[in-house]
Amino acid sequence: MVPATKKIHFPHQTKPATGAPRAGHRRTATATATATAMAHLLLLRPIPAASFTPRPRLPLPFLRPRARAAPGLQVQCLAQEPGPALSPPPRWHAALSAAAGLYPAYVTAGAAVAVARPEAFRWFVALAPGSYTATLGFIMLAMGLTLQLRDFAALLRDRPLGILFGCAAQYTIMPAFGAIVSRALGLPPSLSAGLILLGCCPGGTASNVVTLVARGDVPLSIVMTVCSTLAAVFLTPLLTKILAGAYIPVDALKLSLSTLQVVVAPILLGSSMQTAFPSVVQFVTPFAPLMAVLASSLLACSVFSENFVRLRSTIANASSVNGNFSGDIGIIMLSVFLLHFAGFFVGYAAAAIGGFKEKQRRTISIEVGMQNSSLGVVLACAHFSSPLVALPPALSAVIMNIMGSTLGLVWQYIPPSVSENETTDVPDA
Repeated sequence: MVPATKKIHFPHQTKPATGAPRAGHRRTATATATATAMAHLLLLRPIPAASFTPRPRLPLPFLRPRARAAPGLQVQCLAQEPGPALSPPPRWHAALSAAAGLYPAYVTAGAAVAVARPEAFRWFVALAPGSYTATLGFIMLAMGLTLQLRDFAALLRDRPLGILFGCAAQYTIMPAFGAIVSRALGLPPSLSAGLILLGCCPGGTASNVVTLVARGDVPLSIVMTVCSTLAAVFLTPLLTKILAGAYIPVDALKLSLSTLQVVVAPILLGSSMQTAFPSVVQFVTPFAPLMAVLASSLLACSVFSENFVRLRSTIANASSVNGNFSGDIGIIMLSVFLLHFAGFFVGYAAAAIGGFKEKQRRTISIEVGMQNSSLGVVLACAHFSSPLVALPPALSAVIMNIMGSTLGLVWQYIPPSVSENETTDVPDA
């Protein structure tokens, strides 16, 4: 029996007039359409509108409506709808910001004047300690004027890990090394208490500028500074009492109340003024960083000049030679240098061990290494009988800013290993 012969249909044959299309027809039509579309793409020819059927989109209320693309191969920029053009800030805003960034230069020049002509700051020293407290309150008020509580809460919610890690490093590394360095160098009790007090202070506002220069995470730096400053109400007196109580008496309660008055209250006042007087705050805000920098420089240099004169006269009365005086100043400067060096180095190493990315490592290093020396000066002058307790914080204002600025300039020329658009502070897996 002869087997039935199966009829084979080729693509060039026409489709039968009757009957449903076979599977071979569908495969052939699909292949032909695909080849045609590829040819259009390679030749950069527009695809006919009849062969392009866009899928319907659900109208979502939180998406900005966009213009539909015309059928065909097009390359277009998906720009946002034109809105009101924002005028660039005036040039004097940039000039004020640049002037505020010269904080290390102001402190260094003021320290040189304090050594050469200490009487230049006598008018400010004569009003102490009230002038010191008022100046620090003004600095914190200027900080509060640039801080919005809702933005602070959002950053605190989005970056809890980096903030918690940085604050923990701030109040463990620096106080511990303050005690270690003072014991290793055999400092006198008053200077040991001053160095420990400096290590127990929160992060300084100059760290935000250095973080910007070093290509770090500036929002994280700002939030860490605020959180460590608020925590100073409890942690600075407690840690100073524990670590420095063996050298001289420390009243933790009075330290806590003073910190609350000169730090937390002005910050909250400045932040609340943004709601009560928005137009006034908007006008004053560009001047706030520069005024805070100048006030901090005046405070640090005045305390340094006062202690420099007192220490020189004390040693002179003890019939010490000029060489010994220089040696004592050198030991104090070395202790302050070692404290800040440990903060920068160990802070970076701890962040690296914790798995943070390069931008967060730099930020945590700078925040840990740079202290609020102005707060240390005010607390030392107000609550300790020996004036030498304020000398390490006063020297820190000069040494710390030189070290931080140098580190920031070095990091400025070393790009971070992660993308500049990285915004998360979650450690690497």
